Amino acid sequence: MRIAILTGGGDVPGLNACIKAVVRRAAELEFQVIGLRRGWAGLVEYDPADPASPAHCLMPLDRPAVRTIENKGGTMLHTSRTDPARIKPKDLPGFLHGRFKPQQGKVAGETTVDVTPHVLEAIEHLKLDALIALGGDGTLTYAARLHKEGVKIISVPKTMDNDIFGTDYCIGFSTAVTRSVEAVTALRTTTGSHERVAVVELFGRQSGETALITGYLADADRVLIAEVPFDMPQVAELIVRDRADNPMNYAMLVVSEGARMVGGEAVVHGEADAYGRKRLGGIGQQVGEEIQRLTGVGFISQSLAYLMRSGAPDSLDRMVATSYGNLAVQLIAQGRFGCMTAVRDGNYAVVPADTPLQGKKRVDVDALYDRGTYRPRVAEIMGKPMFLY
Repeated sequence: MRIAILTGGGDVPGLNACIKAVVRRAAELEFQVIGLRRGWAGLVEYDPADPASPAHCLMPLDRPAVRTIENKGGTMLHTSRTDPARIKPKDLPGFLHGRFKPQQGKVAGETTVDVTPHVLEAIEHLKLDALIALGGDGTLTYAARLHKEGVKIISVPKTMDNDIFGTDYCIGFSTAVTRSVEAVTALRTTTGSHERVAVVELFGRQSGETALITGYLADADRVLIAEVPFDMPQVAELIVRDRADNPMNYAMLVVSEGARMVGGEAVVHGEADAYGRKRLGGIGQQVGEEIQRLTGVGFISQSLAYLMRSGAPDSLDRMVATSYGNLAVQLIAQGRFGCMTAVRDGNYAVVPADTPLQGKKRVDVDALYDRGTYRPRVAEIMGKPMFLY
């Protein structure tokens, strides 16, 4: 049995632990494991006619190669946001130019190319019996596409946003929350020393879960999440009142990067990625400036950004990543493909690979958030899963 494994999209702590688990369980079954470098780009850039291509696109994986990688964050295989179904002509490897017909991209006026036929050829040339894809919604959407094309796929969900539909938990989420809680807690000293309002912006895209759970655990005064548009004058009034009620005369406000003012849009910048998504970010600075304009109170704006996904994984992410890796190889040994590993109702489970395409995972606002006060509010703990939903 010859297995390939790749990591796509944004990196998160825990990917290396999952890779190690796959390699070690595969070795016990005498399966061979090959790492595909840089996500789906490893297959897109693989040229069977080029002797140098394997070194550029592949990484043989055995026990010695993964001996201590679980102690490190990121991914030893590197990653990219390449989507083989939507590649801009300028990003095509030279040997693929002219082979595929351009098509209309997800962004108006954009032309892309679908190189899936080449990906299938590369998989066949490499004699892969199965492929394990670790990624977020973009990576796993393409994995589901390959499953429909007949490739034996196992998907593993990872994203610090924890927003993949079909699983309660994604690799990277716990560490991201841990990093964020530590940062909010540490920032209290500087904010208090200067008697200001701290506005801490967190990654999360259209899901406010990282902000919600961070604010809940760090006891932030107010939390703005992507699912609930906020009234800026009301937020300013509330946070200044929080500051006045604090003996140290400061307040803490956590903001999800996808949060938006009533009647406004999420703040975006830069070009869209391969999946047609523009980068979010900047709402924290805007909120801080508005607080100062409306109230005269100074602010500190801090975007945690990539610090949330940097460094070694915490114990929970190691546990889930290791379990997902073991489960993925177990499924392969059982001949079960077109699956995604998952946690459902606190238990490890398996769902169809196309499950992430069937819906969107967002904060259960009615159960976990008070719209009127912009605060986490857990209406009922009994029966809730570990991370509340």
